[in-house]
Amino acid sequence: MDLVIFKNYILPLAGSFLVALILTYLIKELALKLKVVDYPSAPRKIHNHPIPLLGGWVIYLTVLLLTAVFYQAGLLLDGKIRPAQIAGFLIGGAILMIGGALDDKYRLKPLVQLIFPVLASLSVICSGITIGYITNPLGGVLNLSQTLIAPIAVFIWLMGMMYTTKFLDGLDGLVSGVAAIGALILFLVSLFWDVPLSGTSILCLILAGSALGFLVWNFHPAKIFLGESGSLFLGFALGVLAIISGAKIATALLIMGIPILDVAWVIFRRIFKEKKSAFVGDAKHLHFRLLDAGLNQRQAVLFLYLLTLLFGAVSLFQQTIGKLISLLILSGVMLLLAWWVVNRYNKKGPTI
Repeated sequence: MDLVIFKNYILPLAGSFLVALILTYLIKELALKLKVVDYPSAPRKIHNHPIPLLGGWVIYLTVLLLTAVFYQAGLLLDGKIRPAQIAGFLIGGAILMIGGALDDKYRLKPLVQLIFPVLASLSVICSGITIGYITNPLGGVLNLSQTLIAPIAVFIWLMGMMYTTKFLDGLDGLVSGVAAIGALILFLVSLFWDVPLSGTSILCLILAGSALGFLVWNFHPAKIFLGESGSLFLGFALGVLAIISGAKIATALLIMGIPILDVAWVIFRRIFKEKKSAFVGDAKHLHFRLLDAGLNQRQAVLFLYLLTLLFGAVSLFQQTIGKLISLLILSGVMLLLAWWVVNRYNKKGPTI
């Protein structure tokens, strides 16, 4: 095997997988000792016994460790990524870890929870990570650099990605698996459209390996949950990687398309139809509706993996206009899927 391929591709993926696999056991035991567990007390909780939380620390610590190793080896700084940007990403992740751990232990109020994603996003913006341009579907690019639009766009993008994975975290292995697929798709995109052996590709593989190592313990029946920190950090990491890989926003939108559309509809329904807070959890997300339609947890999760993989793979072969068309098709798929699950739900009745 070529040494360059081993160092830049095999080692970050396999190394992060093994570290996360071992670290998950240790964090699981720590969470049990500290009694940081998720009790099945709410109607939307579908597990039947307490499950350890703090799984997000597995992902973050693995990413932190492997990033430090490859940074010291001089494999991350390819001219497109600066040390300050890596620091901003890791500091933002640390903020999410602290806030998530506090929420897992003390059940913070939604407005207090919001502080930590906001600070994490600001950390990234202050580090210099920005959306410098957006490709114009009609030709050319829209230059956002040196404008106030760029940091505002980064903030909205990261907050949206974090709350998408937060709301998606309802079934065993769903978020960790979707994040692993997303990171691998971004890695492949970096091979197609980025510089060879880029630092971005290594970071994508580190995130993918971390999520896959954790998924071994997190797939149904889960032995440990991501917790608040993990569900937020995975969306945060995917959002940051989509930016630093060359503003692959449309790619990330395709990867996370179904969850994003689901979250948008849930927020609209809660605020405008049910007249309640968008942050009050319920069992009406798409993944819960799939259970109501008759799928079991594994089937529902694998089905959503498949959709993520299919639409993510489309991004490998499409330019911007093609990705926009794919997003429209994805919206149609979401409407058809919603129609199917609602009809199944009305015929079968709820299972939760």
